Amino acid sequence: MAKNVIGFMLVDAPHSALNNAGSDVGERTDNIVKVKLIRRGKDSYPYVSGQAVRYWWRDTLQSKFEWKLSPIERKEKIAFTAANPVEYADDDIFGYMRALKKDKKSEEKNKKEYVKDKTEEGGTVTRLSPLKNSPLISVISQIPTNDFGVMARHEGNPVPYEHEFYSTVLKGIFSLDLDRVGIFYGKEKTGYKNMYSKLEEIAKEKGAEKDGDRWVMPKDVRIKRAKEAIAVLPYISGGAKQTPHLTDVSPKFLVLAVLDGGNHIFMNIAKEDNRETTISIDALKEVINDYSDCLLTNIYIGRREGFMDEIDEKIKGLVKEYENKEKKIIYKSINEVVKDFVEEIPKFIK
Repeated sequence: MAKNVIGFMLVDAPHSALNNAGSDVGERTDNIVKVKLIRRGKDSYPYVSGQAVRYWWRDTLQSKFEWKLSPIERKEKIAFTAANPVEYADDDIFGYMRALKKDKKSEEKNKKEYVKDKTEEGGTVTRLSPLKNSPLISVISQIPTNDFGVMARHEGNPVPYEHEFYSTVLKGIFSLDLDRVGIFYGKEKTGYKNMYSKLEEIAKEKGAEKDGDRWVMPKDVRIKRAKEAIAVLPYISGGAKQTPHLTDVSPKFLVLAVLDGGNHIFMNIAKEDNRETTISIDALKEVINDYSDCLLTNIYIGRREGFMDEIDEKIKGLVKEYENKEKKIIYKSINEVVKDFVEEIPKFIK
């Protein structure tokens, strides 16, 4: 089975409007910005789209670890990256889809010497993202606050405007398939047609080795990309309305482990308790015990001091309960636990 880093995180959003839906046709005025909401029954839950989370993640990898991001090209109504996971780590980790158009025969080439390649034939290359993530969704239902303001620095009548914001805790999950980082396929199958002839030439130049129908990047490159993709978590930044709200979107509570399999076992460990977010210790214990044979590492739990301090003693009790078991609980600050966890990753990169 696939070896996956699995992670669960909570983001504190005490006065935020991190992902907006624009104006609403049914509103009394056109000059209002609505937050994104998902509904369950009669309740509404603010959320940040998975795409927005990935944008923050990629952008922070560029600023923190100086990733050279794949250049974006736009043609008419579509946009795409270079679809080059060999030279650009973000194409490797975040995946891509690009249609390759037919090229005209070069005038310098003799027709008899002309050899078609994938670029000249056209076709589509795609890569399933090794990094998968959910949207960030409020644990507790919300009725967003409607904030009224005016622009009055100009001559004449002031211009009114409105926007929504909320106070909540957002939860999200993610996984990173370690068996696919730095490994590229040439299968005629959606998601696995990563390569084409020109890219294969580049891969060979960069030290990748061909193994059947796949190309494998050097081990040190694969380890670096996998480690940095997780090591960036304490530094993730981004989000809309940062000028008037300034929300720190880095995780304030984090659970990490490597699992032999694709199920996300930490998905349901957050719950509402008297209109407050908390962690269900019973739910956490249950999945650790039920999947102990699939867990390949200890369970790493990070918490930022000042956030959900009331669960501190409960987690310390969990640490003590598992200290003599095969899979232990490692409990530290967010930065410390991420630093320790990423040192586990190289043993799973073959």
